[in-house]
Amino acid sequence: MTEFLIANIGPLMFGTLVIVLLLGYPVAFSLAAVGIGYALVGIYLGLLPTSLLQALPQRIWGVMSNDTLLAVPFFTFMGLILERSGMAEDLLDTIGQVFGPVRGGLAYAVIFVGALLAATTGVVAASVISMGLISLPIMLRYGYDRRFASGVIAASGTLAQIIPPSLVLIIMADQLGKSVGDMYAGAFIPGITLACLYAAYTIGVSAVKPSWVPALPMEARTLREPDGSGGARSLLILTIVAVLSAVAFAHFNYGPDDPTDEMIVVAASVGTGVAFFAALVNRFLKLGLLSRLAERVVFVMIPPLALIFLVLGTIFLGVATPTEGGAMGASGALIMALVRRRLSLKLLKQAMDTTAKLSTFVVFILVGARVFSLTFYGVNGHVWVEHLLLNLPGGQLGFLIVVNILIFFLAFFLDFFELSFIVIPLVGPVADKLGIDLIWFGVLLGVNMQTSFMHPPFGFALFYLRSVAPAKDYLDKVTGRLTARVTTGQIYWGAVPFVLIQVVMIALVISFPQMVMVYKAKESTLDPTKIQIQLPPSETAPADALVPGASSNTNEQQEKEEAKDSQSLEDAFKAPATPAPSAGK
Repeated sequence: MTEFLIANIGPLMFGTLVIVLLLGYPVAFSLAAVGIGYALVGIYLGLLPTSLLQALPQRIWGVMSNDTLLAVPFFTFMGLILERSGMAEDLLDTIGQVFGPVRGGLAYAVIFVGALLAATTGVVAASVISMGLISLPIMLRYGYDRRFASGVIAASGTLAQIIPPSLVLIIMADQLGKSVGDMYAGAFIPGITLACLYAAYTIGVSAVKPSWVPALPMEARTLREPDGSGGARSLLILTIVAVLSAVAFAHFNYGPDDPTDEMIVVAASVGTGVAFFAALVNRFLKLGLLSRLAERVVFVMIPPLALIFLVLGTIFLGVATPTEGGAMGASGALIMALVRRRLSLKLLKQAMDTTAKLSTFVVFILVGARVFSLTFYGVNGHVWVEHLLLNLPGGQLGFLIVVNILIFFLAFFLDFFELSFIVIPLVGPVADKLGIDLIWFGVLLGVNMQTSFMHPPFGFALFYLRSVAPAKDYLDKVTGRLTARVTTGQIYWGAVPFVLIQVVMIALVISFPQMVMVYKAKESTLDPTKIQIQLPPSETAPADALVPGASSNTNEQQEKEEAKDSQSLEDAFKAPATPAPSAGK
């Protein structure tokens, strides 16, 4: 029995952790308890030295002194303030008017606003709850299918999981030992691509099942012109002018060797500034060149876009670290809530209380993971994991398939924090040994972990939506008609197509890694073996440099001067100390 324990203590330790988690014990305490328990067993069996547990304070101090994790409370606080600032309401109302005349317009608005909220809040709960409270009643009012409406709201809210500034990307970068800025840059295109896939699915539904996604009726389109037109032409012209301004600025100020992310951030800021300036001039001079819809869109879009630039723009430009960007984002959210007259002592207390709870939750799990990993590495459990995964058939592709399937099924029971702290430290070193880029690997797993919010029956996004969706039949405030409730089964079935879309996105990231690898700067074409270092020639050559034998004479003179200097230094130490002058003299 003892020999069996010694030979298999690593697998037994991992299996015990899985059993304890399935029994429902808290993750942080399960990790710590299993780690300390097996540490005592290892010491008893003679596998571990008794001094092993003395390293625990240092590892816990490493968690406390980790500057990267400071971004978690900053972004959480920013998202909670923005959730209550009224920004989501204005965005959904305005963008819903833009897309309202087309089938599926409200769904497009939800996806678009979900991407914007993801780029400003980075918190899934804030996005899902905001859109569930605001959009779901309107979608039910105008006849949207309940399953489709529930699925598109939950899926659009989970975009905050992969679009920067995402909390999971911060944790992922910390666990893989990589830059948060690089992780953000690599995840940007996959996040936008996933939002486009949601929109493509909506287009398909509007073509196959048009009754599921009706257009807004005429009486619901409030931003109309006096002549009855919608004002979309004015908005389209303004958009074209802003895009052309951004493209022209990028063309004349950036070359092919300049960083792409910096060019996109600055050019987009220029285009947004042009649109904002045009709307201001039109309003104050009363030119009447822009429609009500165009003006409303510009003035509603500017605050979130400014906040995105304040957070992501400064990070991509290299002006601020992710932690500093989070602090600026939190300050910007406070200013925005103050301008909208939504900031109060009660709001601050609620936001700070929730931020403290979530930050404590993260730190406790990380401390428990450090205790577990100390023992697991001490008994060479990581070697067992490496041998298990390195010997898989198929090399890199086989490893990626197995790891993604593992995380996909673990996501039924664990959320992304727990997956990041338990699984990533085990598979990250193996991916590095297989030659897989860790930023690309982290983004791939981030897309996979996004499904943890959408998995029936334990997806947190589904729980968030269930908490705000009508559980009983109710009278609509606008139409006065009795509206049927949204059942839990409808929420679950509505999430299934979007989970499949996320699986397709995982396959796209594996098939087209270039969408993540844009974070890398242009590769150097220099061959390091052919680099030559040339010293600049001296300004005045010595006169005897051309005389034969002058070189040896010069060396002899230098040796004599060095000997003379060392002798004078030695004499200075041997000389008696000079008495200090008397204070009385």
